[in-house]
Amino acid sequence: MHEISPETLDLDTLNRVLKTKEPIILSADAKAKVEHCYRYLQNKVAASEQSFYGINTGFGSLCDVKIEKDELETLQSNLVKSHAFGIGDTVPAEILRLMLFLKIQNLSFGYSGVKVETLERLIAMYNADILPVIFQLGSLGASGDLAPLAHLSLPLIGLGEVWVNGIRRPSAEVLAEMGWKPLRLEMKEGLALLNGTQFSLSYGIWAWLQGDRLSKLADVIAAISADAFGCVMSPFDERLHLIRPHAGQLKTAANIRHLLADSELAKMPKTVVQDPYSFRCVPQVHGASKDSINYVQGVLETEMNSVTDNPNIFPDSDAILSGGNFHAQAIALPLDFMAMALSELGSISERRLYQLISGQRGLPPFLTRNSGLNSGLMIGQYTAASIVSQNKQLCTPASVDSIVSCNGQEDHVSMAANAGTKLYKVVENLERLLGIEFMAAAQGLWLRGGKSGSGIETLLESYRKIVPPIEEDRIFHEDLVKTIEFLRTADIAKLLKR
Repeated sequence: MHEISPETLDLDTLNRVLKTKEPIILSADAKAKVEHCYRYLQNKVAASEQSFYGINTGFGSLCDVKIEKDELETLQSNLVKSHAFGIGDTVPAEILRLMLFLKIQNLSFGYSGVKVETLERLIAMYNADILPVIFQLGSLGASGDLAPLAHLSLPLIGLGEVWVNGIRRPSAEVLAEMGWKPLRLEMKEGLALLNGTQFSLSYGIWAWLQGDRLSKLADVIAAISADAFGCVMSPFDERLHLIRPHAGQLKTAANIRHLLADSELAKMPKTVVQDPYSFRCVPQVHGASKDSINYVQGVLETEMNSVTDNPNIFPDSDAILSGGNFHAQAIALPLDFMAMALSELGSISERRLYQLISGQRGLPPFLTRNSGLNSGLMIGQYTAASIVSQNKQLCTPASVDSIVSCNGQEDHVSMAANAGTKLYKVVENLERLLGIEFMAAAQGLWLRGGKSGSGIETLLESYRKIVPPIEEDRIFHEDLVKTIEFLRTADIAKLLKR
């Protein structure tokens, strides 16, 4: 059982909770803070004729329209309904779980004015794996991820749709089955639910978790490719990297040395003096991506431990402050940055693939013994090239774009949501590119003969039980699908452990 509490949450803990599907509860401390803030807000508004944005006023450019006290609940439910204007593809389940978790975390800090019952319902949905149907298009990443978070909130009031066991169903029907009554949203609750960066942040966290894994996998595959291509080992010598000591560069070179430490192929005399950049500069290129990924980690961890709705309520200093913590510029730039870093891992992977199939270093063209009759992995490079090109297009930064909305009230937006959804595709593409290179590297080693590193040999032994070496042409799409699945479950951390 994981307690949602004011304690700092890190990505490792979040990843563990998500992977194990550990139930969550609201800690006593968090519950007390939420209740304290809620009571303060209720008493403050009841005793005052002052206007507080989004609590007793309209929203956006309607902020100067005062709402009567007997209409405050209608104001909040109208907000959720009217802002549920998303469209496009539905958000994947792994992102939906993150969004629910992060929205709960965000509201639990006790600066948002929601009632404990609202948080408990979100927790119940998360624990029962009842996931709101949310659409990918609709957020500008500025006044919060409004449209996506409105769709997240609809089931609380018995509207919209949810996923249950992968089946899309009306929320009202599922609530009735669970014995849950639709909630009445009180003052500020609709706004607290909709303001926030949880859509953009969820895409970023998912991409970081996958990207961190894929960056390590890229080192493993590069090491296999290096042995298959007959590369010299001097580019990985520690002395070279100590005189240019970027952390990622040092780490990558150390990974390659570890993987090939007992490789017979790596120790064999070489006739070449230098290798192409795609092999020789693996520490520098992979390392730069690692450093970028590490930077983004800090930004994401800060954001997921932050309060990102508006206005924020400070009971102990008797203040309700309207500001801009919902603006996602802080993560829009890093999400674009990470897309470029991950795309580069795929770009250099495709270049190693190209070298492997080019008929050099004693390897046959397209890594097939009877080339001509067989095309071998020829089209694997075509596929990789198309994916690399798409990633380049997806790396056009979303964060440099802005568009005026809400009658000029929201006149600079972050486009973090677009950065996040683009990044998702870059990550998927990187996984595919590494799968293709792995197929070629494994085939190259098989054709070359000899022993690579012991960890690599163990990995390939398991792989060959699923995808045999290529003797003649077959449907390679099927091999690639199996390869990607194999690499997803491979224990890369154990392979790199020193």
